[in-house]
Amino acid sequence: MDITKTFGNRVKEIRLKLGISQEELAFRSNLHRTYISSIELGKRNVSLINIDKLARALSCKINAFFPNDKESNGRQ
Repeated sequence: MDITKTFGNRVKEIRLKLGISQEELAFRSNLHRTYISSIELGKRNVSLINIDKLARALSCKINAFFPNDKESNGRQ
């Protein structure tokens, strides 16, 4: 799976668990709502700075956005 889609899916999953809208996430992260939408659709290659903003806005650690299954990505 494409890393941008994997990342976007996780952002959306965490956002929905918190029960907040894309608009609320945009406000909390100081990013535009359409940018949040593009992230969740896997259409954006998000910078580290914006990944940090999203993690802070969602009250999670950055690694929460990435799968931890070493076998699925072939990396160690």
